[in-house]
Amino acid sequence: MKLVITVVEDNDVAFLMEALVDNGFQATKLASTGGFLLQGNTTLLIGVQDDRLEQVLEIIRSTCAPRKKIIPQITPELPTAIGVPIEIEAGGAIVFVVDVAQFWKL
Repeated sequence: MKLVITVVEDNDVAFLMEALVDNGFQATKLASTGGFLLQGNTTLLIGVQDDRLEQVLEIIRSTCAPRKKIIPQITPELPTAIGVPIEIEAGGAIVFVVDVAQFWKL
């Protein structure tokens, strides 16, 4: 058994959860913050049998694809001034896969 820990943007989490449930997976949702822009993220804990790991990873890949996003540039010298917009990469997912020694459902 594996534990898949994945961090995704809040914008992607509803679509990811729906895709997981539609394919028979369950996940525990944890609110989290961090990353480049300190935007809201969600961390999902997904328990999966070894033979279904690739299916979960493919669902994550297809649901949380990276995309380009335009944001206003803020300068440290003038934090209230908005500079020229910049393009960043948003979306995607950070995924950790951990072996599970024991699993109990009580």
